[in-house]
Amino acid sequence: MIVASFVAFLVLFLGVGLASAFRAKNSRTDYYLARSEVPPWLAALSAVATNNSGYMFIGVIGFTYAAGLSAVWLMTGWILGDLVASLFIHRRLREATGRTNEASFAAVLATWNGEEFRTWRRIAAVIMIVFLGAYAAAQISAGGKALQGVLGWNPRAGAVVVAGMVLAYSAAGGIRASIWTDAAQSFVMLFAMSLLFAVGVLGRGGVGGALDEMAAIPGFLDWFPSDLLFPGALGVALFVTGWMFAGFSVVGQPHVMVRFMALDSPSRIMRARGWYYGYFTLFYALATGVGMLSRLYLPDLGAGDPELALPTMALELLPAVFVGMILAGIFAATMSTADSLVLSCSAALTHDLLPKRFESAWEMKTATGLVTLLALFIALTENQSVFSLVILAWSTLASAFAPLLTVYALGRRIPEAGAILAMAAGVGVALGWRLLGWHADVYEGMPGILAGLAVAWTISRPRPAPSASPQPSAGE
Repeated sequence: MIVASFVAFLVLFLGVGLASAFRAKNSRTDYYLARSEVPPWLAALSAVATNNSGYMFIGVIGFTYAAGLSAVWLMTGWILGDLVASLFIHRRLREATGRTNEASFAAVLATWNGEEFRTWRRIAAVIMIVFLGAYAAAQISAGGKALQGVLGWNPRAGAVVVAGMVLAYSAAGGIRASIWTDAAQSFVMLFAMSLLFAVGVLGRGGVGGALDEMAAIPGFLDWFPSDLLFPGALGVALFVTGWMFAGFSVVGQPHVMVRFMALDSPSRIMRARGWYYGYFTLFYALATGVGMLSRLYLPDLGAGDPELALPTMALELLPAVFVGMILAGIFAATMSTADSLVLSCSAALTHDLLPKRFESAWEMKTATGLVTLLALFIALTENQSVFSLVILAWSTLASAFAPLLTVYALGRRIPEAGAILAMAAGVGVALGWRLLGWHADVYEGMPGILAGLAVAWTISRPRPAPSASPQPSAGE
């Protein structure tokens, strides 16, 4: 029954993606931006689903299983940092997308102020293809392993199936297929997480009973974790600040920010923000609750892998049809992130890296197919040195793009050489920080972003105000 439910929901998600092909038009703005006609609720749900792949909410539940109540500081820092960026960057990025009439993230940044940074654009495209491509490979590999766990398939065969599904609806509907699938997956996972939380609480005699049991676990309900670099409130403040930079790093993720570039109007960004943070906060609160409850239901899981808490708890508490739904939702989350990464790589290849732009539908779809095959090849090689790039992908992309985007959003101009230097400084510091092992105490994106921003801000200058139109004389 679990397998049947899993397959049924998986077919549903795939069908939603393929259905988007009926709305597709043969243009670059449609393939990569859905003609910037996506309504706020749809853009927001897609962005939050892409931001939080299957790795993310499984990881949060596993972290909460081990850390207890203090895990809320991770969520608090991430959402606050994400919100700070949203307040002054997202609308300006959407306005720049309309003003430049470009279809890729790097192209919008490269032409933000009316001049084109060709060299910067190609360097940015290389960074995107390397890091997003490795990230996509990891997602495809993870999807293959999920099929192994649910259907008993060989993980390599599963990876081929995942890549085929990603290519099928990415080529059919472009970014629109990814956005529609994200929204369907968001609704399903919110329902599943709510159901699991409710059943879990009722199974322990209500909220009071669950809290009483948690209180009996040493340190589980402590607000201040004991393993931080500094004790007490200071340690928590630094922890939250570090995760605020992780949340702020969202603005440097092309596969997430393209959702806001596809919004139907810059004036509707506040409505999209309401959907985005409403869903984000509710889902993370439920995920944290489920993570804490899993410690009560699965006390021996800590000796194994706490990140298995979600599927294991679902197997223990829910009917088979809902277990299949949760597993399909996790799998779909992995696929939705993979297709977003593939499309962002395709856009970087066809519009930023190569000297000639590829505008026809078959050229863009061919590029998507090539990127998917490359990601599949990396996934099948199981090269651990390549997959270690995935750990760096988020912080490296943030360090490369967030400083320049921040400077632009604050109304400043920068020469191309300065933009290249800022990007190099951010990426170099982030990579060096991790190589030195300091990322165990401070998220490497924080010094990376700050270094890039310091360089960009020093070199940049305020953008001149538009000159006022001459007033007609009295005789005119």
